[in-house]
Amino acid sequence: MSGPTILVVDDEPEIRRALRIALGEQGYTVQLAPSGEEGVSAVERARPDVILLDLAMPGMGGLEACKRIRARWAVPIIVLSVMGQERDKVEALDAGADDYLTKPFGMEELVARIRVALRHAAAIPSGTEPVYRSGELLIDVGRRRVTLGGEEIHLTPTEYNVLTYLAANNGRVVTHGMVLRAVWGPEYTGDSQLLRYTIAQLRKKLRDDPVQPRYLFTEPGIGYRFHVDA
Repeated sequence: MSGPTILVVDDEPEIRRALRIALGEQGYTVQLAPSGEEGVSAVERARPDVILLDLAMPGMGGLEACKRIRARWAVPIIVLSVMGQERDKVEALDAGADDYLTKPFGMEELVARIRVALRHAAAIPSGTEPVYRSGELLIDVGRRRVTLGGEEIHLTPTEYNVLTYLAANNGRVVTHGMVLRAVWGPEYTGDSQLLRYTIAQLRKKLRDDPVQPRYLFTEPGIGYRFHVDA
């Protein structure tokens, strides 16, 4: 039986070939696209479980491809790029990416991040599946649906998992390390920058003012607290 499908979108033939071989040896089914345009089309055709996306491509760049994919699908997107500056990572996460890995990278690290992305996409809390309410915000865990004032909010798998983790700990202060460990895994406990980007994206989508928040409250130097109606 074939494993999860990984779509590799990269204009470099050597990268595509190397990833096809290495990931195939790990049991994944690998689909390849040499451009942003073909990558967007391939999502419809292949319905991948994870997308590995290069940023610097001729024609449609990775950022535009990421935005188009995210507008229609919630599939996890891991950016692979030689551009490792902080602003490049911020732009990719703003465009809807779930993770960012700078080239050159180790295959073990890439496979570990793919496993994390697959866990995010498949995660469903055990036991009963609650509905969390906070003002106009409704989080229906059973249906994996988030609405604000009746309008559905489209979250990435990572954003959804952070939001439901915070909601499940209603009223409690959870540290940066607790959220990173629960959502990304123990290897991410020191990456508070990644968590800050995700929280910023959640606030933007939930229209939650960080100065006068309704849902996501910052505990300076410690972590976050979420408010759910009693």
